[in-house]
Amino acid sequence: MANSTDSFDHRANHLLRSIRLCGGCAPLHRLQFQFSDSVIQTLLDRELVQVQNTERGFLLEIAEDF
Repeated sequence: MANSTDSFDHRANHLLRSIRLCGGCAPLHRLQFQFSDSVIQTLLDRELVQVQNTERGFLLEIAEDF
């Protein structure tokens, strides 16, 4: 049985794959319905993604260094 850390990492990897499939960025409001705030925050803390303000909303995009 997978522990909670493995499950959390699986969700984080799924979020990264989802962003890649959207061309490297996706509207943050759409992702908040699919992924928990803690998964999004963890990727931000690890500097794997970044938030961009488009003046019409926020995009979550894969960090250039990643």
